[in-house]
Amino acid sequence: MLNEFQAFILGIIQGLTEFLPISSTGHLYLGRHLFHLDEAGIFLDTMLHIGTLLALLVVYKQEIISIVKKPFSKMTALLIAGTIPAVFAGVLLGDWFDSLSKSGVTIGWEFLATGLILWFADARKGGAKTLEQISVKDAFIIGTFQAAAIMPALSRSGLTIAAGLLCKLDRSTAAYFSFLLSIPAIAGGIVFQMKPIFTGEVEQLSFMALFIGTLTSAIFGYIAVVWMIDFLKKQSLKWFAVYVWILGILILSLQFTGKF
Repeated sequence: MLNEFQAFILGIIQGLTEFLPISSTGHLYLGRHLFHLDEAGIFLDTMLHIGTLLALLVVYKQEIISIVKKPFSKMTALLIAGTIPAVFAGVLLGDWFDSLSKSGVTIGWEFLATGLILWFADARKGGAKTLEQISVKDAFIIGTFQAAAIMPALSRSGLTIAAGLLCKLDRSTAAYFSFLLSIPAIAGGIVFQMKPIFTGEVEQLSFMALFIGTLTSAIFGYIAVVWMIDFLKKQSLKWFAVYVWILGILILSLQFTGKF
């Protein structure tokens, strides 16, 4: 049974790794495995994702208000174009994704792949496009990378930031748009996860533990978003690439020896 301390740690993991380019799904799987909570799946993940969604709503409140006031703006078109690939991926590959997430058999390789993508994109240095200069084509390309992150340990933020750099966005804009685009993606993922919750096909968890996990996820998610946008102005993604390479090699080694 999930306790308050475990929920607190998992909330930190979700909040940070949702927006740092190192894969929240992969890290949550490792966290649940460490705490022997492999059965604490959909309901826990949903509440933790609600926490990070709340963080995004706070950071992007002005943008959201602007979209509500002007629903036919360019930004609305960009978000729709960027979200379409993820919708198709979720509908067509959702069940397959769930099976991979539960087994964890591929996450070592996916961490390695995330590192390669981050390293390659960082080497390209990005460009000078600002938020106002992003095209619908750019948004669709970034959204396609986001859809590829349906694999458990392919980092959604990592792939979308990398795609932004490849589309010649400046570094902070790549992170800024990546996180803005994650709002409909995370919200959609929560909706998809609601069916088994409403039908009672989920584990029973402590209300206090879920509250702590959700709140912690929101707080650390907010910190991660603000920090990452500023970090990318001057710093390299290669630090994150090295981290996920080390983690991927460690996981593959443990799998090879039968210890994971």
